[in-house]
Amino acid sequence: MPPRLRTALSAVLIALACLLVPFGALAAWASYGLADTGRYVTTMAPLAADPAVREAVAETVGDGILRQVDTGHAMPGTVRPFVQDAVRSFTQTRAFRVAWNTGNRVTHDAVLRALRGRGGPAGPVTVDLAPVTARVKQQLTEDHVPLAAHIPVEHTAVAVLPAGELARFRKGFHVLEVAGFWLPVAAVAFAATGIAVAVHRRRAIAATALGTALGGALLGLALTLGRSLTLADLPADVPHPAVGAVYDALTATLRTASWLLLALGLTVAAVAWVSRYLRRSGTGRALPESAAPAPAPAQAPTRVRA
Repeated sequence: MPPRLRTALSAVLIALACLLVPFGALAAWASYGLADTGRYVTTMAPLAADPAVREAVAETVGDGILRQVDTGHAMPGTVRPFVQDAVRSFTQTRAFRVAWNTGNRVTHDAVLRALRGRGGPAGPVTVDLAPVTARVKQQLTEDHVPLAAHIPVEHTAVAVLPAGELARFRKGFHVLEVAGFWLPVAAVAFAATGIAVAVHRRRAIAATALGTALGGALLGLALTLGRSLTLADLPADVPHPAVGAVYDALTATLRTASWLLLALGLTVAAVAWVSRYLRRSGTGRALPESAAPAPAPAQAPTRVRA
């Protein structure tokens, strides 16, 4: 293969590999991180101690309890602080942490079954808040809060995945599962082939490394921009700090991957540049023409005397 064709082919393959780096990392994170129930529960577990998340849970559950109280009973305004304090107190207990982990596990399992088509009819995926309400009611009753006994413990189904969007989500999830495996494999294959066919392999390695670092930087920038857009699109009644904490917890692994790609790419590029510089400045470097030794003068033929 002519050198020019090899150089052009190498450049195309390396460019494709570098382009697939951030998309491959994103797909692998979603497919093997978010789609694994154990990893998801482990990721979400620390949020049970996050003040913003606990406050959001207290507000949501407290308002739900107050709305469910029988309308036939007067609810003085002084009762609301008792309810909110009871819920906040509950969010600081070990029982809440257990309920938080259990709820996340059950919800994640239900979502996965629905996305993979193993959840029966295409209905909405819901979460039941009755266990939390029952625990708060018990605590309010023990504290002798007025009307606590009249709080109904109803199985309130909160939709986390609408039925109308389920078919679209299933298609996207299937594509994501396929992409999570093949995009990283394709990126590695393109990079290895591009380096193998390159005329100057050291330069090809450096270019691949710089492209990988650029992909990691773009991935980190996309995560930061995605966080801003996610919070900006939230309704006014949704607690932004709690959503930001959830976003940060879910994307922590991906942010770490972006930093690793950036550091690895820059390190490999620096090593390739240093090794190339040392090689050029070593004994193997060709001397310039001006420094080449002058040829020895021709010696006159020796005369032989008779």
